[in-house]
Amino acid sequence: MIQLTINGQPQQFESPINVTQLIDHLELHGKRIAIERNGEIIPRSQFSEQTLSHGDQLEVVVAVGGG
Repeated sequence: MIQLTINGQPQQFESPINVTQLIDHLELHGKRIAIERNGEIIPRSQFSEQTLSHGDQLEVVVAVGGG
């Protein structure tokens, strides 16, 4: 089991997951988002390659349009 902190909230997962799986879990698929892992932005092209580790601190920002 791994524990991640997502936007300041602890969450536990049964097994390691990658960023793409996290996006699906958070029901953010198809939205314009930015994800920071331990202070570094993860490029969208690397979402499926980045496996998250126990203790990772994540900030997930969803872009909101408006005018």
